Amino acid sequence: MLNAARKVLCLILLFMLGASGGLPAVAQVRDRPNIVLILTDDLGTGDLERFPNIWNEFIHAGAGFERFFVPNSWCCPSRASILRSQYVHSHGVLTNTAPEGGFTRFHDSGLERSTIGTWMRQAGYRTALMGKYLNHYPGEADPAHVPPGWDEWHVPVRRLYEEYGYTLNENGVLKGYGSAPEDYLTDVLSAKANAFVSQGDEPFFLYLAPVAPHLPANHAPRHRDAFAGVTAPRGPSFDQADVSAEPEWLRSRERFTARELAKIDRVHRDRLRAMLGVDDMVGALVETLRAAGKLEDTYLFFGSDNGFHLGEHRLSQGKTTPYDEAIRVPMFVRGPGIEQGRVIEEVGSTVDLAPTFAHLAGAALPPFVEGRSLLPLLRGWVPASWRQNVLVEFHRPADEASGRQTPVPAYRAMRTARHTFVRYETGEYQLYDLDSDPYQLRNLAGVVPREVIAEFDRRLDALAACSGAGCREADAVPSPDFVVLPQGWNLTVS
Repeated sequence: MLNAARKVLCLILLFMLGASGGLPAVAQVRDRPNIVLILTDDLGTGDLERFPNIWNEFIHAGAGFERFFVPNSWCCPSRASILRSQYVHSHGVLTNTAPEGGFTRFHDSGLERSTIGTWMRQAGYRTALMGKYLNHYPGEADPAHVPPGWDEWHVPVRRLYEEYGYTLNENGVLKGYGSAPEDYLTDVLSAKANAFVSQGDEPFFLYLAPVAPHLPANHAPRHRDAFAGVTAPRGPSFDQADVSAEPEWLRSRERFTARELAKIDRVHRDRLRAMLGVDDMVGALVETLRAAGKLEDTYLFFGSDNGFHLGEHRLSQGKTTPYDEAIRVPMFVRGPGIEQGRVIEEVGSTVDLAPTFAHLAGAALPPFVEGRSLLPLLRGWVPASWRQNVLVEFHRPADEASGRQTPVPAYRAMRTARHTFVRYETGEYQLYDLDSDPYQLRNLAGVVPREVIAEFDRRLDALAACSGAGCREADAVPSPDFVVLPQGWNLTVS
């Protein structure tokens, strides 16, 4: 009787959302499917062909987004946006560290009271978060603290990135792990995830967050000899030759030395080796779901919290920039009704993940949500008012020591299907046309007429001031259009 009532409630909710102009009701979605999010740490869009399970179980067996972005290219602000479906200016977790960011800001602001975990649990889902939560968790809070909304909680409270010698908060009980091969964190999380999805018949939501390939990119002993001799890709933006039209923070960077190049290659190999553990995790999870008879009723999402530079634009390593290497991330989805091998061209963002999960589950969303359900795109339908641009925001830490992690000044940026527009707090601009300049090597901001920059500015301001449903109006406005003629710049703004 209770299950029947839940089904009726889900159908009513989906109808109401569709009728109100919110998330559209989508036919042929199985009632209350299982949902898994596998979120890697600092993984860019390249090299995925090197990982057979990810390649076969997601890229071949699912649909992928060509243009999928993060609202901030730093771990904690990005993950806060995933948990709440809000842009950074709305949730207020500005950086990785307290007081203006990190777990402490998220916790002290009371944001844990309403997240994708609580929404899914209220919808009758069994929930779990395993792996990385938010930077510097648990901060000054009780190390046994488990946020609301999570039935299963297996999150490191110390030595997270080492992957050995760490301590896990296991449902409120602290357990230390050693340095034996079987203690490798990715493998431990994999086993826990397999046990979780094997249990019971009620629908589940699993947020599985391995720390690979985040530095120091420790790998399992079995992968020690992999990728010997492999070097980092040397694309057109690698060690960028001409930075004369770029902002001062980039102009001031020197070309790489031979020693720096060798380090870039070494870091690249370590990151690949660490990702082999994630690849094993993906393979084991899919096989566990298949063996339990649950794979056909499960949607699996694979992505990252942000990208990573490895030599592009004179950055030997790191993120926080508005370049695609930092803000563009992989997103692949497999599940019932999703066409295998399909490439989705429309612009998506990680702020869309939570609304998508809620749409699938029939869960109610609070009014502060700013993202959109991706389910129409996954089903092959593009809504007429679909997003035209995404907002990216970056704030430097107030603490000078933390600020040394990145040379990039604070900025706000707008990424469209064609353009990247960046406004720095220094008053400098960047504008790239990715149709003619896919590697973002030619900054047009100093060449185009001022009215073009002014129009981009106006539309960026609207995004940066948006909240709730208003963000879905601001992001649907097309970016300014301009055309370059062979004789020089002759631009029209619309």
